[in-house]
Amino acid sequence: MAGMGIDGLVSGLDTTALITQLMQVEAMPQTLLKSKVTSTQSFITALQGLNTRVASLADAAKAAAKPTSWDAVTATSSGKSVTATATSGAQASSLSFSVDKLASAQTSVSGTVTTLESLLGDPLPSSVTLATGSGATAKATVVDLTDVTDLAGFAAKLNTADTGITASVVKISETESRLQLTAKNTGAVAAFDLHVGTVAEADIQAGTAPAPLIGRAGAIVAAGDAQITLWGNQPVTSATNTFSDVLGGVSITVSALEPTPVTVTVARDNTALKKLASDLVGAVGVVLSEIKSRTATTTTTASDGGTVITAGVLGGDSATRSLNQAIVSAVSYPVDGFSPSEVGIVIGKDGTFTFDEAKFTAAMAADPAKVQRIVSGVAERVAEVATRASDKIDGSLTQKIVNQESFSKNLSSQVEDWDRRLAVRKEGLQKTYSALEVTLSGLNAQSSWLAGQLAGLSSSS
Repeated sequence: MAGMGIDGLVSGLDTTALITQLMQVEAMPQTLLKSKVTSTQSFITALQGLNTRVASLADAAKAAAKPTSWDAVTATSSGKSVTATATSGAQASSLSFSVDKLASAQTSVSGTVTTLESLLGDPLPSSVTLATGSGATAKATVVDLTDVTDLAGFAAKLNTADTGITASVVKISETESRLQLTAKNTGAVAAFDLHVGTVAEADIQAGTAPAPLIGRAGAIVAAGDAQITLWGNQPVTSATNTFSDVLGGVSITVSALEPTPVTVTVARDNTALKKLASDLVGAVGVVLSEIKSRTATTTTTASDGGTVITAGVLGGDSATRSLNQAIVSAVSYPVDGFSPSEVGIVIGKDGTFTFDEAKFTAAMAADPAKVQRIVSGVAERVAEVATRASDKIDGSLTQKIVNQESFSKNLSSQVEDWDRRLAVRKEGLQKTYSALEVTLSGLNAQSSWLAGQLAGLSSSS
């Protein structure tokens, strides 16, 4: 209708401006709805941010409450070439040993050859057998040589087969080469022999197999186990340079010979335990800080000079205030009659919590069991509060977010309904004022006709 140019055709009224002003009055309920949608979305965003931080607090608290978390140990070595790592199941202990041997992988080479036939024989065999290990545990892998015609193809075939070795052709002159075979794994169990033809695994295990083409006996580098010696006379071997569970829960890796005994010590990991407690206090601080920032009031000056106090987006939410109080209570209340401050969990006058590292360290040195009992007790209470609020299914914050999202969706639907209602109303007003202009135009025409008739009558008289 606006495109029809109805403004002041007859009446001289600015009907477009008039309709706009009327529509602003008509749209006031929708404007209030839009404002409510915006504030609700801000509220939802704030709740989601808080819920995420509370969920992280629950995770930190659960970790600090676990008994296994307090079994943290660390392993150290007196030798640079020896490293040790310990799992939570390891017990405090120490072990001294010398490093006598390092694990090695077998490397063998053939004699000088010019062709595959000069290596395997003429005619070429249809297969070769790789034997690994020895005795009853020996294994045989048969490699089919169909379509293999040269040394490069033979090496490629060995590399693609599941033989546990790598093969390469090393050229030593214009016409001569040697085949190098290297085990993929270290240790005596990975020692190998290469036989021409198919050899039964039973014969290999029984030691009745024919002489190998390339054998472990003539290896350039022999397959060997790593060996450490305990107490000066007790050898311990490993197929790799890592010795697992010589001490329960401890893995020892050697990288050089050490004739002088090296000592591995396993002790309580105070650094990890300190981090366990400080992470808990830090996660509590993050949540309380989030609540404080989201509920804090701001003061501004109005245009008339008055003071305007505005509450934070979560300032009027009772659930948020209750959560804050529950967390503070869970952290600050005594455990078995002992204040958390005794182990470094200190509450300030402003209600914030800090971690006193010096207090924690001193308490751990005096009575580690007491420290564990207090921190674990606090952590259990915090975990319960945080989980009750942030659980993905029935957490109070989670449920509140779901309800608010549903409420916001309903408000948005109402706003859309108002869009349609206002469009109809605007169209009605435009039709009304357009009809008014048409009516006025008709009245003006009639008035002009009557005036003309009256003028004619005067002339006749």
